Amino acid sequence: MVCNADEGDPGAFMDRSILEGDPHSVIEAMAICGYCICSDTGLVYIRAEYPLAIERLKIAINQAEEYGLLGDDILGTGFSFKIELRYGAGAFVCGEETALIHSMEGLRGEPTVKPPFPSVSGYMGKPTNVNNVETFANIPVIINKGAGWFNKIGTEKSKGTKVFALAGKINNVGLIEVPMGTTLREVIYDIGGGIKDGKEFKSVQTGGPSGGCLTKKFLDTPIDYENLGAAGSMMGSGGMIVMDEDDCMVSIAKFYLEFTLEESCGKCSPCRIGNKRLHEILDKITQGNGDLEDIERLKVLSNVIKDTSLCGLGQSSPNPVLSTIANFENEYLAHVLEGKCPAGQCKSLVHYVINEELCNGCTLCFRNCPVGAITGERRVAHFIDQSLCIKCGVCFEKCKFNAITVN
Repeated sequence: MVCNADEGDPGAFMDRSILEGDPHSVIEAMAICGYCICSDTGLVYIRAEYPLAIERLKIAINQAEEYGLLGDDILGTGFSFKIELRYGAGAFVCGEETALIHSMEGLRGEPTVKPPFPSVSGYMGKPTNVNNVETFANIPVIINKGAGWFNKIGTEKSKGTKVFALAGKINNVGLIEVPMGTTLREVIYDIGGGIKDGKEFKSVQTGGPSGGCLTKKFLDTPIDYENLGAAGSMMGSGGMIVMDEDDCMVSIAKFYLEFTLEESCGKCSPCRIGNKRLHEILDKITQGNGDLEDIERLKVLSNVIKDTSLCGLGQSSPNPVLSTIANFENEYLAHVLEGKCPAGQCKSLVHYVINEELCNGCTLCFRNCPVGAITGERRVAHFIDQSLCIKCGVCFEKCKFNAITVN
């Protein structure tokens, strides 16, 4: 019996919240599962970066043992079950079940080809059941209230509720739990309180770094496994990052790819080499050196990586690239054909210019420029030396008269 508490998505803390707030629900479910499959040992693979969750899980295990709910001959039934902790070092790939099992065995956290599946040969070669924290936490309440009660919640194919970690350019960040089938619009505007500073919604990334970026046209899409998959994204662990008009989608795709590059175990060539080539092409485009063929290369290479990678990390890593091209191809074209970043985020394509008619020479930009790229006298229009400018944007932020524009 293995509980996967290795929560690796950036900004996701659903499992941590459960383990800190109600660890007994997970312990109870593991014991129930152990009884069902005749297992006498449960292992919780948890991130070492979760000290409070670890502490409370230990307390809960001790309490369960004191009450006779864990250990030998539980409640006189003859069934024995113990739970032990195994610590992860924060590797994203160890969320994949075979990599997780190898890590618990003291081996490199790398996935292996299936079959054999863990249910046949898993931890130490024994049949192994692997489930997530959130899955286990649902079990006690389902048993108490019945499957009929649970099936009334959610959609026809996706039952129950889902916990999401709302983050990004949204007013109300944090954890939410909603029935399956709730729309993205309800989550972002009714629960999340809309976009920060009254700015325009641009995209929402669901499923963490391996998910897709969805646009306005998907706001009324019910959230479930089937609909998110059809839209080019995924449910994943439940991370949900909201972006506004100031975000460059080419840079966003590059950012998520940097994460997967860092977290790839490197075992298979499509993921190790293919994602590196994807990143190089995206970097080339954000530097203003891309061409139309690069966009086609991104599509072809992404699909090859998805089809040939060994595990879910490589199979889903191109999702941000494919979804941003599908939904924001105009931004890719602007970078390639016009040498411009519409959002003004790609530094190589940005030029800050002072409008002489609007500048009153207050010297605020001059005094805040970290590299001395701005010159000018008081009450006289200032000038930015493009050869010295590092495009940090401080002058643009500090100007109170909207005299600085981004070209």
